[in-house]
Amino acid sequence: MKYTRLTKEQFEELHQEFINFLATQSITADEWADIKENKPEAAEQELDVFSDLVWFGVLSKVEYLEHISPNQIHLFQCNEKNMRLIALKIENEAIDFTSKEGFQWLRDNLLSDSIQFYNAKKDYSDDKHLDIFKMIQSGANITKGELFNYFANLIKGA
Repeated sequence: MKYTRLTKEQFEELHQEFINFLATQSITADEWADIKENKPEAAEQELDVFSDLVWFGVLSKVEYLEHISPNQIHLFQCNEKNMRLIALKIENEAIDFTSKEGFQWLRDNLLSDSIQFYNAKKDYSDDKHLDIFKMIQSGANITKGELFNYFANLIKGA
C-alpha cells in the first residue's frame, strides 16, 4: 500500500465507487461477501488497492495546500515539477494564527516588521503524489488557494 487505507467513514461515503471498483474486477456482491468471509487477506488487499486509487485521484488534483500553526503559515502551490512556498512567521508568541483573533491581528498588521515573509520553490522527489500525501499526513489541508494567491499578489506588488 502506497498511501493509507481509507477510514470506515470514507469507505461508506465511497460505497458506490467501491462497488464499481469491484465490478471492474468482475467481483459480484456475492463473491465479495465470500471473499470477506473466507479470504480476509484478499479482502484487505482489495481495500488497500481501492484506497490507493482514491488517494491517487485526490492527490492528482491538488493545486494548493496550507498548513497553519500558531506562529507560522505555510502556503503551497503544487505545480507540475515543483512546489512554491509562501511562508509567514511571527516571533510574538502572544499571537496565534490558528485563532480568529490571531488571524485578525495578521490582517491588521500585515506589513508589520514583526512578520517575516519567505518565498521559495522546491522540486518534488521522484514521486510528486507521495510528497503531497506526506504533507497532508503532517497536517496540511487541501485548499482552493485563496490565501496563497492573496499573499502571492502582495509579494509581487511589494
